[in-house]
Amino acid sequence: MARILAVTNQKGGVGKTTTAVNLSACLAECGQRVLLIDLDPQGNATTGCGVVKRGAMPTVYQVLIGRSTAAQTRLTSDFGFDVLPANRELAGAEVDLIDLGQREYRLRDALGSVREDYDFILMDCPPALNMLTVNGLVAADTVMIPMQCEYYALEGLTDLVATLKKIRANLNPRLEIEGLLRTMFDPRSTLTQQVSCELEGHFGEKVYRTIIPRNVRLAEAPSYGKPVIAFDRSSKGAQAYLLLAQEILDRRADKKRAGATTAGLGVES
Repeated sequence: MARILAVTNQKGGVGKTTTAVNLSACLAECGQRVLLIDLDPQGNATTGCGVVKRGAMPTVYQVLIGRSTAAQTRLTSDFGFDVLPANRELAGAEVDLIDLGQREYRLRDALGSVREDYDFILMDCPPALNMLTVNGLVAADTVMIPMQCEYYALEGLTDLVATLKKIRANLNPRLEIEGLLRTMFDPRSTLTQQVSCELEGHFGEKVYRTIIPRNVRLAEAPSYGKPVIAFDRSSKGAQAYLLLAQEILDRRADKKRAGATTAGLGVES
């Protein structure tokens, strides 16, 4: 059954969508069955994998309000993984969900019918704690947190961990942190190195060994509607996301061998 992974951070511009799209493509490259869910009304993950969002109907919006099923809505991308697309109409979900019963569980329930079709389901969450993000966190098994190694990112991380603890306590008791991913990394910056060391010291093994560098090809690929491994496979960005996919698969295999269970989020208070 699929591992459902929410890619989230309440801070914008940290590489959530870049990570969701490129990790989906790299996991598919590794032979995994992958579904990417775009939960952001901007629809950047949708266009980033070559889907024209204006013409994408139905979308995840119809899935959330019960007018379509996940199986009816998913599209197959040209890069080996499926997509639940989004466009601007998803912005209306916040209002429409208010009057619906079990509104925090709409996505979780909708994914029940397709979960066995995949090895991984990745969700690109919006940079805000709204009802779309809550639906993503309630549906998820684990959370991946992309973040830049800068001072404000540490403050935002503290708030995010507090939010995850509330979600775990009230809505999704199985939720845990999959890992923290250092993105847009510039090793020439002393502050970047210091923050990186602080993350490793506090979160330990929850910090991925793989680091995503600043890379022009990563920034260019979405304008061509392609993941970076399809745009420039030899680029540093593409190689980093391939390494991240392999690290995630290795971690999953290690957990299966160890029969590990998690009693909490896996981070210190």
